[in-house]
Amino acid sequence: MEYAPAVATVDRHGGVTGWSEGARRLTGYTAGEAVGRQVRDLLAEAPAPGVLAALSGVVVIRHRNGTAVALPLRACRLLTADGDGGDGGEHAGYVVTAEQPDDPSALRGLAFQQAPVSMSVFDDRQRFLLANTVTCRTMDTTEEALRGRYLPDTMRDVPTDRFGIARQLREVAETGRAVSFESVAGGPADRPEARTIEMWPVRDASGGVRAVAVAAFDSTAQHRARVRLSALNEAARTLGTTLDVGRTADELIDALVPRFAGAAVVDLLDWVLGVDDRAERTAPEREHPLRRMAHGAAGSAAGLIVPLGRSGHYPPGTPPARALREGRAVLAGPGDPGVGRWLRESGTGAPPDRVRSVLAVPLRARGTILGVVVLVAGGPQDPYDQDDTALAEELASRAAVCVDNARRFARERATALALQHSLLPRGLPGQAAVEVAHRYLPSVSAAGIGGDWFDVIPLSGSRVALVVGDVVGHGIPSSATMGRLCTAVRTLADVDLPPDELLTHLDDLVTHLAASDGSEDGVEGVAETGATCLYAVYDPVSRRLALAAAGHPPPAVVLPDGTCRFLPVTAGPPLGVGGQPFEAAEVELPEGSVVALYTDGLIEGRDRDPAGAAEALRRALSAPEEPLDALCDRVLERVMPKERVDDVALLLARTRALGPDRVATWDVPADPASVAGIRSSVIERLGRWGLEEEAFVTELVVSELVTNAIRYGEPPIQLRLIRDRALICEVSDASSTSPHLRRAQALDEGGRGLLLVAQLTRRWGSRQTADGKTIWAEQPLADD
Repeated sequence: MEYAPAVATVDRHGGVTGWSEGARRLTGYTAGEAVGRQVRDLLAEAPAPGVLAALSGVVVIRHRNGTAVALPLRACRLLTADGDGGDGGEHAGYVVTAEQPDDPSALRGLAFQQAPVSMSVFDDRQRFLLANTVTCRTMDTTEEALRGRYLPDTMRDVPTDRFGIARQLREVAETGRAVSFESVAGGPADRPEARTIEMWPVRDASGGVRAVAVAAFDSTAQHRARVRLSALNEAARTLGTTLDVGRTADELIDALVPRFAGAAVVDLLDWVLGVDDRAERTAPEREHPLRRMAHGAAGSAAGLIVPLGRSGHYPPGTPPARALREGRAVLAGPGDPGVGRWLRESGTGAPPDRVRSVLAVPLRARGTILGVVVLVAGGPQDPYDQDDTALAEELASRAAVCVDNARRFARERATALALQHSLLPRGLPGQAAVEVAHRYLPSVSAAGIGGDWFDVIPLSGSRVALVVGDVVGHGIPSSATMGRLCTAVRTLADVDLPPDELLTHLDDLVTHLAASDGSEDGVEGVAETGATCLYAVYDPVSRRLALAAAGHPPPAVVLPDGTCRFLPVTAGPPLGVGGQPFEAAEVELPEGSVVALYTDGLIEGRDRDPAGAAEALRRALSAPEEPLDALCDRVLERVMPKERVDDVALLLARTRALGPDRVATWDVPADPASVAGIRSSVIERLGRWGLEEEAFVTELVVSELVTNAIRYGEPPIQLRLIRDRALICEVSDASSTSPHLRRAQALDEGGRGLLLVAQLTRRWGSRQTADGKTIWAEQPLADD
C-alpha cells in the first residue's frame, strides 16, 4: 500500500484548518468532517500534562468508528508573515504530524519503547538521549527526567552503576568498539543479580560515533544455573578425595556452607560407621540412632549446630525424620510444626525466627539410606526453592556414593586385616637359637591391606627358620594367598629342606595356584598370585646361616661390633615366574649378631630412592646392643616412609650359640659291637649334664638309632647329643635312604625300633644333608 503521511494544520485557537489523506486513513474522518472542528472534539481523552507544551507526545484519538487510537504526535509552529515564532509572539498555528503504525520509523520507536529489556541511548558525553520503559521503571523516573542528564549524576540517587555501566560506556564512546559483558552485583537480601550488557556505537553516515546504545538483559537465572553447575563440578572434584567417611562428610559441608546454606549438618546412621552391614536391611531411622559426623555454619547461623559425635534420634514429624522415613528431600518453612519441634528438641536453642527454610535430604546410595544432610537458610538468605532442592539432592547423592565407597572399603579392609592377623604368628614359638622381635604395619593407602607375612619356625637340631614374604596385590585375595603360602612354607619346613630346595617347591606351588586361578596358560594368574620370599635357616651349633631369596630384598646383618652390611644373596625370580634356579648362600655369624629381614614396604615409597632408604636402614640398625623391641621401633621411625603405600613387615633375630659344653659328638664305627661302648659314653655325658632321669629313655633311643645306622646305613656314622630346651639325639650316616615308620606283624623279627622311638620321644624325623641323612629324636627334659 502506498504510504501517505498523516498531517493536519491547526490554528492557534485549536481549530482544524487542514486535513491530509493520511489523516483520513488514520482516523476515518474526511477532510470535510474534520476541517472547522476543534481538536478537543477529536480526542478520546485529555492529553497528558506537558504534551502540548512540548509539542510532542502520545495522544488518544477517537476513531470515526468509535474506537480509540493511541498516536505519537509531533507538532511544529507555523510562523506569521513577520517571522515571529517566539513563545511570546504571534504565530499562525501548528502543523501536526502523526506517526502511523505502519510507518517503519514509528515501528522502530514503538519497538524501542516496548522492548522487554532495558535499552538506552547516550551521547558521546554520557548524557541520556533516549530511555525505554524498562529503563525508566528500573530507575524509578521518566524519560523526560532523564533526557539530557549526565549518567554519573543519575547514580547519586539510584544504584545504577553496581553493574559497571559508566566505565564501559566511556570506553565505547572513546574507542568506538562494541563490548559485551556480564556483571554480577548484590541484590535484595544479598542475593546476587546478574546482567548481561551489550554496548555498541551508533554511527552517522560518515562513520563517526554519534551516540552509544546500551541494552541490558536480566541473566540472574542463567547465572544461578551456572553457579549450581559449577558447584556440582567442584563437588565432583572435592568429594571423595579419600576413602574416609568423616573426611567425606567434611567435604560435603565445605561444598554447602556458606554458598548454599547458613548452616548444614551431616548425620550418619550408627551402623554405617561399623564393619557389620547386617543393619542395612532394617528401617533407617526406626531402629538405629544417628551420629553427627560433620557440621558447618556461617555468621549468625552458628547457633543452629550441635557438637560433633552426638548420637540420637530425630523427633517424629521433623524434616530430617521425614526425609529418612520417606526417602526423599523434605523442604519446610518456619511455619511448619516439625521445624519448631526440631529446633526445640535438637539442643541448639535457636529461635524459629532465625530460620527462613529447612531442607533435609537423605543420603542414599545403591538403594540404601546411610543418613541425612540438613541445610538451614537463615538471616537474610532467601528460602530454598525447587532449584535449590534439586542441587542439594544431587550433592547428597554424590556424597552418599562416596560415603558408601568408604564404608565398603573400611569393611573390606577390616576383613582382610582380620584374616591376615589370624594367619600371622601371634606368639612366636619358644626356641633357643635366636632372640626375635617383629613389627607388622598394614598399609594405610586406598589400595587396601597387602600380603606381607613373616614366620619363625623351629627345626630339628635346635635350628630355626626365619621367613619373610610379600604377596603381589592388596585386599582379601592377597591375604588369602598369603595364608596359602604361609601354610606351605611351614609344611615344607617340616620336611627340613634346604632353603633353595624349599623355594623351588614353593615356586611350583605358586605356579599351580596361578594356573588354577588365572587363564589357561597361567600368565594372568601368575601376575595376580606372584610373591617374593626370603627363607633362612640358622644353626646355633655351627653358627651358620643358610638362606635363599625369591625376588626379595637381601637381609641386613649387624655384627656385635656395630658393623652393618647386607648379605650377598642372589635374588632369584619371584615365586610363580619359574625358569631360573634359586641359589643358596651360607655365612658364619658370631654370637650376638642381629639379622634383619623385612619386606620392600620398609624401604620403598612414592618418590623415594631405594639406595638411600637402604643406607638409612643400615644406619638405623647400627646399634646391636639395644633391646630388639627398641631396635624395631628405631628402624621404623628412621626408615619407614611417611606415605606408607604398602604393608611393612620387619623381623629381627639376635643369634645365640650352643657351645661345646652343650653338645657332645661321637664317631661310631660300623660295627654292631661298638654300640655298647657308645651307650656307656652317652650315660656318662648325661650324668655330667645332670640328666640322670632321662638316661634310660636316651639309652634306648641311642641304641636303636645307632644300630639302624650300622645295619642299613653307610659309614661314616656320627652320633650327636644336644642339650637345649629338649635333649636331642642325632645319628648321621652317608646313606640317603630314609627310614619309614611301620607297625611290625606278630611274627616279624624286626621293624619295631622306630615305633619304639616315636613312642618314647616327643617327636622324631629325618633330614637330608649334603653327605647323606640325619635321623633325630627330641626328648623333653624334666625342667622344660
